[in-house]
Amino acid sequence: MSATLINLIVQLVAGALGGNAAGATMKNFDLGTLGNTVAGAIGGAGGGTLLTTLLPLLQGAAGNVDVGALVGQAVGGGVSGAVLTAIIGVIKNAMGGGRTAS
Repeated sequence: MSATLINLIVQLVAGALGGNAAGATMKNFDLGTLGNTVAGAIGGAGGGTLLTTLLPLLQGAAGNVDVGALVGQAVGGGVSGAVLTAIIGVIKNAMGGGRTAS
């Protein structure tokens, strides 16, 4: 597998985990499990790609898989996924789509 594809997979998985963590810790921004996963994965891929563009060090050395680069991708993707999930949760709540207490 190419390093680019591995980076994308790491970003997607880390973003999904970050999105679910954000939803679990900030209940008022929770989008549900599927919503948190999808928003987190999109945020992880987008943020991870942006981070790789800004910091070429995270791409790895000439197509080789580098553990440091993978850790950077995972952290960047997880944080980006959590941030996008929170932003979408804020927008959803502002539009009146927030969850109601039972």
